[in-house]
Amino acid sequence: MNWQEQVDNYCERLGPGLLAEPLNLVSNLAFLLAAALVWRRTRPDGLARALALILFIIGLGSLAFHGFAQRWAALADVPPILAFILVYIYAATTRYLHQTWWLGLVVTLAFIPFAMLLGRGMAALFGPLNGSVSYLPVLAMILAYAALLARKAPATARGLAIGAGILALSLTFRTLDAPLCVAVPIGLHFMWHILNAIMLGWMILVLLRHPRLAPLAR
Repeated sequence: MNWQEQVDNYCERLGPGLLAEPLNLVSNLAFLLAAALVWRRTRPDGLARALALILFIIGLGSLAFHGFAQRWAALADVPPILAFILVYIYAATTRYLHQTWWLGLVVTLAFIPFAMLLGRGMAALFGPLNGSVSYLPVLAMILAYAALLARKAPATARGLAIGAGILALSLTFRTLDAPLCVAVPIGLHFMWHILNAIMLGWMILVLLRHPRLAPLAR
């Protein structure tokens, strides 16, 4: 595999070079800003602080990918996103559902095959959705936690539902980037960055606001 092969997946890309996707590049600053805004609130919460750090790395990785747009840069873009998802699932399982650390680890690891199977099923039904289909399992997971918490922790459930709504909107922009490229030559992918940064920062705040010492009523 040629790791320096150019990747042209987005409507805005005008050609090779660091500034060929100006809006997609600059909009990644939203991730860095979101991480900085939540960072001070995360102390002394180790999991939330780890999520804020990963959010910052997501911004750097996406900056590299949309700047260089080469295959090697995808390695800086995708793993931090997966890391955020897995850490959040662990936090949601152990804190929102008050499960043990080992069960949290099991659920976190189980998400990977779950996401692969659901993603394949969704792709068979709806197609790749311009690459957005791989994020639908994340949306389903957030909604599942919101449903489980609806009666026991309604404030947290509402927060998760809001996060799911922001994610759904951001995925809409991501999906329509290619189909609407002729009508919107600058593309819509930059809105995915902005809304996704807001959503990830919001999800960290939801975690911080959840009462840690209040067990779920049985």
